[in-house]
Amino acid sequence: MALNIDSSNATLWNCSHQRQNDPLNISSPRANYVPPLNFSLVEDEIYRSGFPMPINYPFLQQLKIKTIIYLGDLGEEKPKKKAKDDKKPKGGDEGTKEKKPKKDKHGTTEILENYKAWIATTDINFHHLVMHSSQEPFILNTQEGAQTALIGALSLMLDKRNFPILIHSNKGKHRIGVLVGLMRKIFQGWCMSGIFEEYEKFAMGKSEYDLEFIELWQPELAYEEAHLPEFVRI
Repeated sequence: MALNIDSSNATLWNCSHQRQNDPLNISSPRANYVPPLNFSLVEDEIYRSGFPMPINYPFLQQLKIKTIIYLGDLGEEKPKKKAKDDKKPKGGDEGTKEKKPKKDKHGTTEILENYKAWIATTDINFHHLVMHSSQEPFILNTQEGAQTALIGALSLMLDKRNFPILIHSNKGKHRIGVLVGLMRKIFQGWCMSGIFEEYEKFAMGKSEYDLEFIELWQPELAYEEAHLPEFVRI
């Protein structure tokens, strides 16, 4: 004898009962890992990207990053451009107004501080090497600070004890493109055509001045041979 069950009524009762008394909780069985802007693998245990945001933190944690190098200027005062009419008023300093500090319109200082606060909760070693965006021809050749930052980053990358390592700027394009280009030339002996192709892949055709700097600049770097990464061909 067949047993007939009105499944539609049973389903209706179950759903209505659940809606009234027990909210339906749906959870993903997998964690959501979102890489930072322009994230890519450079070499084994060396990664590049734009500035990581909170949504990217779980992704970075699963990579077990040991060192982060930030080449950028968030939270830093940008170099002032000399104005043509920048003259002292007559009569000395009398009557001059005090300059008010510029407002942080985009909240960059807060973004950087929140980022550093997250890093403080991890075992990551953070290196903020201040490097302003290149806006003029050959500015890298005239900015001692930019060269110092690049030498610092390259030196850290010459020591495998710092790996896994993430190198990033604000967008992961030009400043990191210059750093990676120098790494390819100095550490690995890449031909310039290959370096330029990789640079343009992220920078989208900009800038010829960066490429010329990569080709011409040859910094002196100190390193310990025992701790050189395997990909280095110095």
